[in-house]
Order: sequence, then structure tokens, then C-alpha cells
Amino acid sequence: MSARRAAGGAPADGKPEGSRSAGASVLEMTIPSDADAIPGVVDAVLGQCTAHHFSRQACALNVPVALTEALANAILRGNRQAADKQVQVRARVDDAQLVVEVQDEGERFDLDESCHDPTTPERLLREDGRGLFLMRRLMDRVERLDAQPRGNVVRLTLRRA
Repeated sequence: MSARRAAGGAPADGKPEGSRSAGASVLEMTIPSDADAIPGVVDAVLGQCTAHHFSRQACALNVPVALTEALANAILRGNRQAADKQVQVRARVDDAQLVVEVQDEGERFDLDESCHDPTTPERLLREDGRGLFLMRRLMDRVERLDAQPRGNVVRLTLRRA
């Protein structure tokens, strides 16, 4: 996992770079299209949530599940685990909310068309299709934006309770 400073320079130690401005923490990371990188990202973001006193439920359930699903989708579906593609992660945490953006290099998709209720009888036994559904249930807002020059940005927002 590598990280970027908010100003664009890479830290010498290769660890996630965080910065604070006016009570906010910003964390930016670049990870390979490898699911093994997911726990490190989740841990780094949770550290920021804990530092900003997010609720126990947010830190134990909402953030790790939703962020894991967003990262897994970017790696497995967006980038299709291609070794030449990366996932960019940007998390901004302040005393009011957490906003995480997960950017892949994959084909664009329609968020509403891709999010189906996995509890319906025809989808109940499927092994996939729960990620976006879970993200929408656990976060206050889930958006998909076009990344430039290609790819998707999934933005997760959770307001502090």
C-alpha cells in the first residue's frame, strides 16, 4: 500500500499519509487491485473515525462493512484484479462526518441499476449482489461519480451521530 500527501508527494515510509486542517483529518492511499490490501485501508480509516469520536456502532459495523464492500467492488468488479490497475482512496473525517471516496479504473456503471434488493426470492441464494445494498443501509449517503480520465468514484458519507 502506498499513500499520497494531500499536496501530492509520497511519504518516504510508504504508510498512509494523513493531514489535519481545521479539525479535519484527510487520508489518501493508493492500493493495488488485491483484496489483501483491504484490511489496511479499513484500519487506517477506522483510526481516523475513532480519533474523531464516532460511535461504537459506526466504528465496529457501519464503516468497516461499507468500506470493505466498496473496496472489494473496486478491486474485483471495477479493476477485475488487474495487476496494472490501482484503487485510490481518500477519506476526510471531521467532527460532523466521514466522507470516503474509493476510485477504480474500471468501466462505468449506474449505481441505481446495479443495486438490487438481495432479500427478494430470486436473489436470496445468489453469492453476489449485496455490496451496494449493504453500503446504502449502513451509510447516510452513497454516490457514484465519474472518475477522470476513466473509472468510477464511489463516495460514502456517514454523519456523526
